[in-house]
Amino acid sequence: VQLQASGGGLVQAGGSLRLSCAASGRTSSGYDMAWFRQAPGKEREFVAAFIRHSGSTYYADSVRGRFTISRDNAKNTVDLQMNSLKPEDTAVYYCAGKSNISRLTMTLKGVYRNWGQGTLVTVSS
Repeated sequence: VQLQASGGGLVQAGGSLRLSCAASGRTSSGYDMAWFRQAPGKEREFVAAFIRHSGSTYYADSVRGRFTISRDNAKNTVDLQMNSLKPEDTAVYYCAGKSNISRLTMTLKGVYRNWGQGTLVTVSS
């Protein structure tokens, strides 16, 4: 499965961006998907996840209420709508995929076997 992230850019604080992760490959439609981000000098951290079979979504506390993860089955993409962006949201954003994500481990980057290349989001103050 190949993942391709897009949609990053430069935006002012309070603005919005929409990231998209396109999945391709024979088993990609069966993947649960997540977004992570990595700011300069920091560890890669969990942002949000979408569980395919239940349609459930999960968010890091830092983005809950501002970000929305959604899946477009027709396009086989997972999008991250980011509103009310803050300078601390500046990071490279990565999409990740795995079949049958567990709620217990979905925030752990080590459990994901497929990653997109990352897209840079810069929020200016």
